[in-house]
Amino acid sequence: MKTRVDLPPISRRHFVSQLGAGFGSLALGPMLANSQSVAAAGTHFAPTAKRVIMLFMFGGPSHVDTFDYKPMLDRDSGKQLPRSALPRVLSFPQQLGGLLGSPWSFRQHGESGTWVSELFPHLAQVVDDLCVIRSMHCTNPRHGGAVLEWHTGSDTFVRPSMGSWITYGLGKENDNLPAYITIDQATSQGGANNFGSAFLPARYQGTVLGGGKKASFPFMERQTRDPAGQRLELDMLARLQQGTTPYDSQLEARIASFELAFRMQMAAPEALDLQQETASTRALYGLDQPATASFAGQCLLARRFAERGVRFVQCNANGWDAHGGLQANHASQAEKVDQPIAGLIADLKQRGLLDETLVVWGGEFGRTPVSQNADGRDHNPWGFTMWMAGGGVKPGTVFGQTDEYGFYAVEDKVHFHDLHATILYLLGLDHDRLTYRYAGRDFRLTDIHGRVVKEILCRSPDRG
Repeated sequence: MKTRVDLPPISRRHFVSQLGAGFGSLALGPMLANSQSVAAAGTHFAPTAKRVIMLFMFGGPSHVDTFDYKPMLDRDSGKQLPRSALPRVLSFPQQLGGLLGSPWSFRQHGESGTWVSELFPHLAQVVDDLCVIRSMHCTNPRHGGAVLEWHTGSDTFVRPSMGSWITYGLGKENDNLPAYITIDQATSQGGANNFGSAFLPARYQGTVLGGGKKASFPFMERQTRDPAGQRLELDMLARLQQGTTPYDSQLEARIASFELAFRMQMAAPEALDLQQETASTRALYGLDQPATASFAGQCLLARRFAERGVRFVQCNANGWDAHGGLQANHASQAEKVDQPIAGLIADLKQRGLLDETLVVWGGEFGRTPVSQNADGRDHNPWGFTMWMAGGGVKPGTVFGQTDEYGFYAVEDKVHFHDLHATILYLLGLDHDRLTYRYAGRDFRLTDIHGRVVKEILCRSPDRG
């Protein structure tokens, strides 16, 4: 005879909660598997770089006044170009003028003989460490769209940022600091999407650090003097999160940020303490000079973060948008960043870090060779310059060309998608294989585009 077991009545609330937990676990399994798939696998082949320092010049520095010497532009300054020679879309066509020669002289520097304008006397001294790409182009002639296109690969949709893709693919080297830090990011258009993770798990988004000589992470101060009590609070949050269904990546990321902040309360103050630097290092970056102090602080922090295993650091310089007053604008902007950037290159090199750190410089586009408002230049996404240093790129190299006036990329053209693919390649990541499934399809930083620009690499990473 079977023993009868009387089960307690099941309430509607209990039934619904258990049903939700069941469906939640169905969803949670694939999400966890997906979020860990590539990060757990690491690199696809042996990398030549371990980390990236991005030096972003918001506003669009003029390539024909910095690294792309155009003697024909100087010769024909004032000449009107026919309408057929101009782009179909100009941001401010009613303010269009004739060709505008550069007000700065150019000279060849280093053993490479690379042309650099007098705007960058300090960078000219390290030009043999640079790989200058003079054939960049992108899609969007507007600041907001072009900024997003560089940071995320898309100018129309919300997509994960490049730094998020890199940290998703490579994971962290230092558990006590964020893997992805952006300094003084608020100066750029595009807002949080520039460093956001979009549909990637939220833990891969960038951490914002305020700029200046006294930079600090927000909300990192200890709320209690009792670390043991703080540890108990975090453990309680973790237990509560484990019982939450369905899976919530935002909640997981928030709790992970609390844990990271707990560890950073010891590690971050030391990393941010520029007073530890020697007088000679401070002088190298221009840290104590009024004109260079702000960006010098960013660059010096980038080196300190690189030493401590931060995967992706972005330094931001705002103000290159010279629709008028080109000469005053670019002279001021270049003065702020020239010495700090040259100091960063030299400092990384002397510490043995440049070979494994990829430094990338550029803005969202360049400027037109024709004038705007008589003494300015309009936006130019059809041809402009970016450069890279270290991390496995050929030093002392110039790649690609624009036309004789600098309007269009015409030789060995490199799109943002191509440079993204190349950056991932140097880090040991195949841009075709670094994917994340969302809304029924696989996404990647380069979408369905991109080629690795192998011509600028010292060597091809060994494929595994």
